[in-house]
Amino acid sequence: MDALSEALVDTNPGEAGLNLENVFRAQYGRIVRVIARVIRDRARAEDLAVEVFLKFAQSRKAQRENVEGWLYRTAVRAGLNELRRQVRQERYEQLVALVRRSPTPEELMATREEQDRVRLLLGAIDPRQAELLVLRSQDLSYEEIATALQMNPASIGTLLSRAQQAFRKEYLKRYGQQS
Repeated sequence: MDALSEALVDTNPGEAGLNLENVFRAQYGRIVRVIARVIRDRARAEDLAVEVFLKFAQSRKAQRENVEGWLYRTAVRAGLNELRRQVRQERYEQLVALVRRSPTPEELMATREEQDRVRLLLGAIDPRQAELLVLRSQDLSYEEIATALQMNPASIGTLLSRAQQAFRKEYLKRYGQQS
């Protein structure tokens, strides 16, 4: 047993186990820092650290394991879960904002014109390059694109870059510097 573990164990002869107050005092700052590095919000990290220690206090299994390791793993997971929660919340808020605000006729027309330009440009470049761009715009991975087009996955990045350059060149040729 290392020095930290010995300090954490209750010294009361009638009670076996860890002294939770000592564990909290010894590890709280470290756990807050770990979570804060993940979520980049010190105040929220402090709240999550308290939740980590509450889980620790409620888990007899955790108290029999490597205390520092368990706390560290749980802190990282808490931070990652918080990031996932934030992403879900942002997506939800964006969807709600889209639903609440209807596009103006001008915005609809501008979107339609942009889509028409993209279609025209895709028709003007090499068909293989157009396929690459369309598949990538659908959030397919390089591996999925390679499978769909029966190509070597290692060459997809280079071919995509060339396709993007061809698209950009054709755009500038037809429309100049406007966005």
